[in-house]
Amino acid sequence: MKRYIIIVLIGLSHSGFTQQALKDALQVPDSVAMFTLENLYASMWQYHPLIKQAELLSDVAQQDIRFARGAFDPKIELQGNLKEYDNKEYYNKWYGSFTVPTWFPVDPKIGIERNTGTYLSTENILPDEDYNRQLFAGLTLPIGRGLFTDERRATLKQAQLGVTLAEAEQVKLINKILLEAAKDYWQWYYAYFNFQLNTRNALIADEIFRRVRLNEQMGEASGLDTLQADITRQQRQVERQEAYLDLINSSVKLSNHLWDSVGNPLQISALLAPQPIGEAEVLSNAALQQLLTLATANHPELRKLSVKLDQLEIDRKLATEFLKPRINLNYNFLNQPLRPTGEFQTFTFLNNYKFGLDFYMPILLRKERAKVAQTRLKIQNTTYERTQTEREILNQVQATFNQLVNTNTLLQQQNAMASNYQRLLQGELLNLENGESDLFKINVQQEKLIQSQSKLLKLRAEFEKQKASLYWAAGLRNLSLDEN
Repeated sequence: MKRYIIIVLIGLSHSGFTQQALKDALQVPDSVAMFTLENLYASMWQYHPLIKQAELLSDVAQQDIRFARGAFDPKIELQGNLKEYDNKEYYNKWYGSFTVPTWFPVDPKIGIERNTGTYLSTENILPDEDYNRQLFAGLTLPIGRGLFTDERRATLKQAQLGVTLAEAEQVKLINKILLEAAKDYWQWYYAYFNFQLNTRNALIADEIFRRVRLNEQMGEASGLDTLQADITRQQRQVERQEAYLDLINSSVKLSNHLWDSVGNPLQISALLAPQPIGEAEVLSNAALQQLLTLATANHPELRKLSVKLDQLEIDRKLATEFLKPRINLNYNFLNQPLRPTGEFQTFTFLNNYKFGLDFYMPILLRKERAKVAQTRLKIQNTTYERTQTEREILNQVQATFNQLVNTNTLLQQQNAMASNYQRLLQGELLNLENGESDLFKINVQQEKLIQSQSKLLKLRAEFEKQKASLYWAAGLRNLSLDEN
């Protein structure tokens, strides 16, 4: 019996059922390449279709600006009217103009008229010496509605703010994708090293079973000891198979984020392994305050609401402008300073000109006053929403930070617990050497040590997930404090 105890002790001492087993499981074999979270992010930035889709938002916003600037495009206008009846030319009227809309409420225009015919109205008759032509150059100036802002200027300002809105939405979408990828990566990390750990445990249990069965054949161990070792071996094999399934599924899930340069999906190879991490480092309170400050200034949800308020302010100014009467002044020089015959002459404001006045104003202004009131209510509503959203974001950052600190505390406690289970196992091994223990008690201590090591791995992965969630809660670009 003494020989049996010594053989089992040798098997256990060399089996690695100590804290060293976890350290060995965290070693990446030389036959595999290390695939870090930074490698994952770099690949996603280049090839992930959803990130490319999010990047299109900026292009769409730029095209909105281009569309709005179309209201300021120069315009060429040409009109022609000809009537001929009973071999008579009643009239032949042509009108051409070139208008240049500007940011300021002045639209310069130049043009030419040519009118001929027997039955022209008196106002359309042009001098024969000018070849029945008339040049004009002038402008239109609103002195009421449209003087400070109008639809085209408001639309362009809205489109320009839309770029900031698109950038904020882009950060929001990309950060969400990166957060999902980070969580999947750290789940793969846990599954990979947990499988490594369970593989070692299964090999150890198989070796113990083999030695105990050999001792039984030599008459130095009972059949119950062999049965106990066999049950333990089977249990370790089941745990290894469950860990293997978890590894395969986590690899498949992580592969959702991997694509090649031509848009083909990639799979996580068995020749890739996650990067082992050291002790968890908790962010300091100073870092928390920095996160809160950055969240207040740059969180995409708050930026979107701020832009929405700016856009509503533009709507309010435009709606207020419609409370004014529409008064447009039109002034055109006629045949100044150039005559249709090509001769130059000096400008005279009170000779050879056309002047026009347009006036329009509703009496009650109910529609206009309602529009102003609606816009003010929208501004008030959005202001309340932004205030509440900011509070929720800051509280979420604080809560996630608290959870991170708590997980770090659990990590330290779990690490101490695993060390204590290691000491218990070593104590049982010493008792076994002195004839005061048995294989059953050893198995109990082994089981507790294995569970504590696996939970320690899970807590490490959970800590990294929460760190990514903290950056996401603060709305930081690329889920990184250093790049914001």
